[in-house]
Amino acid sequence: MKNEMYYGCEDDFASFDEFSQAVKKYIDYYNNERIQAKTKWMSPVEYRKASMRSA
Repeated sequence: MKNEMYYGCEDDFASFDEFSQAVKKYIDYYNNERIQAKTKWMSPVEYRKASMRSA
């Protein structure tokens, strides 16, 4: 997370609240939208749900 949204962008946030909102958006993206080949092209949340159904 630091490499993707903080390093090099330290001056982009005017306040801690603005930075906090950016962190919340990133976490939501990371869990609900990000897809990878190892999760069969599903988001982590979708993959977890699918894994629980098949168990």
